[in-house]
Amino acid sequence: MSYLVGVTALWAFSFSLIGVYLAGQVDSYFAVLVRVTLAMLVFLPFLRPSLLRGKQRLALMALGAVQLGVMYVFFYQSFLLLSVPEVLLFTIFTPVYIALLDDLMFGRFTPIYLVTAVLAVLGAGVIRYDGIDSGFWAGFLVVQGANLCFAIGQVGYRRLAADLPPTLPWHSVFGWFFIGAMAVALPAFLLFGNTAALPTNTVQWGVLAWLGLVASGVGYFAWNQGATRVDAGTLAVMNNALVPAGLVVNLVIWNRDADITKLLLGAVIMVASLWLNQWWLKHRTPVAA
Repeated sequence: MSYLVGVTALWAFSFSLIGVYLAGQVDSYFAVLVRVTLAMLVFLPFLRPSLLRGKQRLALMALGAVQLGVMYVFFYQSFLLLSVPEVLLFTIFTPVYIALLDDLMFGRFTPIYLVTAVLAVLGAGVIRYDGIDSGFWAGFLVVQGANLCFAIGQVGYRRLAADLPPTLPWHSVFGWFFIGAMAVALPAFLLFGNTAALPTNTVQWGVLAWLGLVASGVGYFAWNQGATRVDAGTLAVMNNALVPAGLVVNLVIWNRDADITKLLLGAVIMVASLWLNQWWLKHRTPVAA
């Protein structure tokens, strides 16, 4: 849980940095390529190929390609079809996908996970709902593609970890994750990138360095490790904790407008969903004498 809380705080700052210093100024495909490249370079020195079999390496690369590479392609395309509030609103369905996919991959059905995920969606929706206009269905589907990719990556990582030794030093194999993401990010930039919109000052380069080395490198490693140490219900709820966290950062540091009443109400609903999930976990298992 501490991993997920820490990365939530980290990524809350990252969203603001992107919005203030990169969005509309630096080509999004180039930004993704730089983030993935720097994150990959963080883990390449630790990479020990002998720790995983061929199929396991390919599985981890595939997870990186989907969770980072394909997800970002969908996500950045959505901004061409929707307004920013609409994109943010439509990202709140990720917990539902996590709850359903986790049950599917582990061969079970846990209704409480779906209940807590829907509560998390409701809480995030209370915070982010600013109204939507007509003609947004194509954009909605693109955002759901991004949500689904992010959910598949997290749940797939949980499933892969369950089949590997608990003593596996993940920092020595996680480089494969970013190599897989690079297999998508590089062709995407070559095909769709705009070389006329590269960074023009040290602030933009500095933000990209932070996002690549820390937010992507440390962040995705810690988030996926956290995903293996909590149940699916907690993971689903934490996926939407970024909404209030990001708004708080914007409000405190960049003085962006935010509805405090909606922020508090949505946060209370999400905390309630997390409490409900923890209560169920505690009471489903008999306490040992």
